[in-house]
Order: sequence, then structure tokens, then C-alpha cells
Amino acid sequence: MAKNRLRRVIRRGGVVALAAALCAGAIILYGARNGGANGIGAQSAVEAKPAVPVVTEPLALRDFESVVVVQGTIEAKHTAIVSAKIPGTIEAIYVDEGDAVVEGETRLFQTDALKLRKAVDIARQNLEIARYGRQEKEAYRERLQADFEKAKIDYDRHQLLYESNSIAIDVLEQNQSRYRQALAMCKHAQSLVDLAAEQERQAEASLAIAQKDLGDALVTATLTGKVTHRFLEPGEMAGAGTPVVRIEDTSLVEASAFLSSQYYADVRPGETIMRVTVHNTGVGEVPVIFKSPTINPKLRTFEVKCQIKDPPEGVVSGAMAHIAVLIAQHRGFGVPKGAIQTRDDRSVVFHVEGDTARMLSVTTGFESGGMVEVQGEGLREGLSVVTMGQFQVEEGSRVVVRRENR
Repeated sequence: MAKNRLRRVIRRGGVVALAAALCAGAIILYGARNGGANGIGAQSAVEAKPAVPVVTEPLALRDFESVVVVQGTIEAKHTAIVSAKIPGTIEAIYVDEGDAVVEGETRLFQTDALKLRKAVDIARQNLEIARYGRQEKEAYRERLQADFEKAKIDYDRHQLLYESNSIAIDVLEQNQSRYRQALAMCKHAQSLVDLAAEQERQAEASLAIAQKDLGDALVTATLTGKVTHRFLEPGEMAGAGTPVVRIEDTSLVEASAFLSSQYYADVRPGETIMRVTVHNTGVGEVPVIFKSPTINPKLRTFEVKCQIKDPPEGVVSGAMAHIAVLIAQHRGFGVPKGAIQTRDDRSVVFHVEGDTARMLSVTTGFESGGMVEVQGEGLREGLSVVTMGQFQVEEGSRVVVRRENR
């Protein structure tokens, strides 16, 4: 009996202890809820969010550019492919690739001139024969002129004798006939002299042609520059017009590139700037001097060119060029590209007022050198824009400026 009573007491004690524990828990929970309602929990939440460290940069006006970057080619402005003028065997070539030549002075090559020298000798001999022939015709004319003058004197005398009835009419007619024959012979002799003079001039022209052909056998430079290629070697046959050497003026080159047709109206020769770089060698800013008058209908592109005088080492014909064509340029507010955030499908930047981040909606424009042009209400010069830490802030976030870039 005593044992059963002890068991009942223990059981009742356990139930009481459990009930006490549940009451204590309810009281604690109720106290926690009442504490939150009184602001104690909110204060703890605020204290749990420390100020966000940020880096700022003052908003400033910058130069922005619209640039089209393309690959282009360096070409010589002046190039001459020198050909043989007279067909024949190449007798000698006096220049090698890389040699500097001067227009009209430097000898380039010589074709076989033996036949041409003989042609000059023959033409000179023909000219001498023509001169002797003219002299012979002139002497013949002088002799007939003397006969004519004697015939004229005889005719005039017999005319007077006939008028005085001293001679018969037949004698007068015979003298008149000799006079007319002498006059005709003089005219014929003069025509022979004129013909001989023309033949002499023809011989002179033939000699000049032969001499020119002989001179053309030796070809001199037609352009001041450097020899860039030899097409033939001594002993090879060259026809008239066959290329033998190529000369390029290396002191003046052009940078050529092709742009999309959408930029055609934006490019203005003499105004639009091209920035040219060849193998890390900057040439500088050079104005466009040429724009294609038409657009290629298949590729929808057009060509632009600029000239480079006395180019630096390495900027030579055939080199690939990195070309940036400056389409437009103006000033505006700029921020680093990373400072622009997207919130609710709109572009924004954050700026700092005291210790609070404020959000401004912006629209973007040109991008140049890692900076993006921004426009929007509230933007002003000197505004402290968050450039680092912007990913962790929202409108009204507490911030602490660790550094301000100037």
C-alpha cells in the first residue's frame, strides 16, 4: 500500500513539473513578443545592419567620342611599274630591290641596243643622202634658171625686132617657144628642189625616231622612291609593255579602310579624323582625304583614306593598320561603366548625401575609355557618385565613404 501511494505522488509531481515548464515557456515567448512590439527587436535589427563602405568619385564633364574601329591597309600613294619600251633581251639591270632611285636620273635597265644603233647609223646616212640630193636639185634649178634668163632676153629682143619689121614672125615664134620651155623647166626644177627638201625632212624625222628608240632602250626611273620588286633578270626577253621593276614612293603613304554604309553621311573629307596605329606604332590623328563617291552595293561598305607623310619606321606599304575613325565628339557627364546599376529595369547611379545613399535614374550615351556618358535630372558637376560598393546599396542605405577619388 505504501509503495502504491509513493508511486502516485511521484506521478503527480512529474505532471506538475511539466506544467510549470510549459508556463515558463509561454511567459518567455509572450515577453519576447511584447518586447518586439515595444521596439526593442527593431532596434536590434537596425544595429545588425552596419553602414556599407563605399568609394565615391565627383561627377565631372568629359569628352566623349563616337568611334568606329576597323582594320585597314597601308598603301603607297605613288607607285610606278616600269616596263620595257622597246622589245628585246634585257641586257642589264642596274638596280636591286631596296635601292633608292631618283626620277629621270637613276638608270634602271637596258635592252639589247645593237640593232637600234645600226638603225640610227642607217637613218643618219639616209639623211646625208637626202641632203646631197637636195643640193643636186638646187644646182640643176640654178642652171635652168640661167637658161631661162637668157631665153627671156632673146625673146624680148626678138619682140622688138619683130615690131620694127626686122625679123619674120616665124623667128619670133621660135624664140617665144624657147622662152616658154625654159620657164617650164625652171618650174620643174623648183618642184624637184621642194621634193628633195621634203625628203631631207623625212630623213631627219626618221633619224630622230631611231635615236629615240635607241634612247628608250635605256630606261631611267619614272618616280623618286625605292625599288620594291624586280620582275625580270638580265638575259630574259622583254616585250614592249612588259613590267621589269616596280618603284614606290615610301615618303608618302595612305591608310585605307572600309566602313559600313550607315556611317557614310557622318564622314566628311578634310574634317573627319582617322587615328592610325601600325604594329603598336602610333601615327597620330590624320584627316580623311578621300571618301568613295558611291557605296558598294554588294558589301554595303565604302572606302576612306588618309595620307601619312614621312611615316615612322614600320609604317610601310602592305602593313595592316588599326584605324579608329572619329564619327562624333562632344562633352557630357561621365561615370565609370561599373557605377551604373539596374534597378526595376532602369539604369541608375547612387550618390552620397551625408551618410545616406540616394538613387538617381539616368540614361546612357556614348562610351569612351571605360567611361559612360549619363544624363538625367539631378546630375550636377561635383556630385559624389558611388563607384565601388554600389552593388550592396539601395535607396536610403547607410554608407561610410572610405575613399573619394579625385
